[in-house]
Amino acid sequence: MQYSACADNIGEMCLELARVNLEDKYTLQSGRIYLSGIQALVRLPLMQRARDRAAGLSTAGFISGYRGSPLGTYDSALWQAKALLEGNDIRFQPGLNEDLAATAVWGSQQVGLFPGATVDGVFGIWYGKGPGVDRSLDVLRHANWAGTAPHGGVLAISGDDHGAQSTTTAYQCEQAFEAAMMPILSPATIQDYLDLGLFGFALSRFSG
Repeated sequence: MQYSACADNIGEMCLELARVNLEDKYTLQSGRIYLSGIQALVRLPLMQRARDRAAGLSTAGFISGYRGSPLGTYDSALWQAKALLEGNDIRFQPGLNEDLAATAVWGSQQVGLFPGATVDGVFGIWYGKGPGVDRSLDVLRHANWAGTAPHGGVLAISGDDHGAQSTTTAYQCEQAFEAAMMPILSPATIQDYLDLGLFGFALSRFSG
């Protein structure tokens, strides 16, 4: 619980009791929240789902990536929020490798091409580290050329290893994404993860 001071009309001090929940970082719709960068990436698809719902769209989300990535703790955070994610029609399915994960996310953009779709679109997130971007570049390139669904959209998140701490060589993936003609967003703060993430989904849908 959090206490804050307030003043009434006659100038006397009183205490206002505000209830704080650990799920606020994912569910609070206004005010200040405290969360890590990884937790921001969990909140991001929930925010996109809420934006779609407010716009009258029935969408779902799909997230896949490689567990060996520097974003590996993303898996743990997603599983911890499993009930909340699934309650908002967001599915997390880790891939056996980066290629299969990227191919699965690519497939999420094809839901509307077949009869029987139960949602207006599926927005997707793929994640991997530098070597994963290298080995998945063919999938990423073709998925980018194939385009996204009007109410889908995809973000590809790369965990770079500039100091070669967990990879045999240093990695910086901007050049690889540029070679695949994929627009790049470079967040500098945790707030940027949310703001640029939502912008990225909108950009992906707009470019089609």
